[in-house]
Amino acid sequence: MRKIYDWLYNAGVDDFDIDLFEGMYNVPNGIAYNSYMICDEKIAVLDSVDAGFGAEWLKNIEEGLKGRLPDYVVILHIEPDHSANIANFTEKYPTAKIVGNDKTFVLLEEYFGKDFTDKKVLVKDGDTLSLGKHTLKFIFAPMVHWPEVMTAYETTEKVLFSADAFGKFGSYDANEEWDAEARRYYFGIVGKYGMQVQSLLKKLSEYEINAICPLHGYVLDKNLGHYISLYDKWSSYQAEEKGTVIAYNSVYGHTKEAVSRLSEMLKAKGEKTVVYDLARSDSSVCVSEAFRYSKLVLAGTTYNGDIFPCMREFIHYLTERNYQNRVVGFIENGSWAPVAGNKMKAEFEKSKNIVFAQNNVKIRSALNGESSAQLSALAEELINM
Repeated sequence: MRKIYDWLYNAGVDDFDIDLFEGMYNVPNGIAYNSYMICDEKIAVLDSVDAGFGAEWLKNIEEGLKGRLPDYVVILHIEPDHSANIANFTEKYPTAKIVGNDKTFVLLEEYFGKDFTDKKVLVKDGDTLSLGKHTLKFIFAPMVHWPEVMTAYETTEKVLFSADAFGKFGSYDANEEWDAEARRYYFGIVGKYGMQVQSLLKKLSEYEINAICPLHGYVLDKNLGHYISLYDKWSSYQAEEKGTVIAYNSVYGHTKEAVSRLSEMLKAKGEKTVVYDLARSDSSVCVSEAFRYSKLVLAGTTYNGDIFPCMREFIHYLTERNYQNRVVGFIENGSWAPVAGNKMKAEFEKSKNIVFAQNNVKIRSALNGESSAQLSALAEELINM
């Protein structure tokens, strides 16, 4: 049990046993499942924790109650890592009411096989719940990133309980940069729903916020403008920094050599440049970095008359998350029938505001004078974009 303020505690847990969050994202520093408890004339617990941590969570709650009974459990987000122990909670505290919206209770019944009618407190967007000195105002955030999601704004101390928004990978106390792990979390988990995040940010702009309490990561109570500004950039698909990401695959090393030369050319002219081997790099890092910077070069080989598998997967991750407002260039390699360039470009047909570099590079097996000249032309074009 962590004390945040005199009236607010975090009864959540850290999961250090997990290796892949949602079965695909590497979390070397674990993941936090936060569950907040407001102690006032009435006591409200906000959200639960993942299935394997029910006993620890209930023990934390009992410690914070100090002999009292909870009045409410509020479900801001019913994804199982935040709701799996709701039934266990109601068994231990049968007098507690469950606060949620229409969609919350539909999903709650799907997960647990009962509708909890006798415990239901149904709220609508803008409704409030008074706990005494502290009042929660519910601000709905549908599809950030599930349809039932809502946030809760505590009106006295001006604290926002943000559900999965402003969350990050890593345990609560992980000693790591917030930006990198929050960016990786955002574009992995929430990135497709930029329009919905923008809608939430617009709603929240009407409120003074002193602290943000997300369901993953730690409480944000300093320099909030930085975090909100990043969320605004991420959700409007704007680059954080000017620079070039080069993402590549290479079979026999010739494409890798071209990438190395391009990187050296760009860096020599002062361009911030990062390079990722898609076959060996963490895909969530590659995706988040592609959204971080303003330009992207895809260097891929023709494979079975198509795009090399890890390159195709990477492009799919980007376009599925509405990759836009970027410069994109291509390097293709194909010994007898290079087609990867056109096929990679075609994957962006439905993407918005993509400016394609004009000087693309076509390698036939290995670099020669012609393709080396194309490489230099691409570098010069990128520098001036």
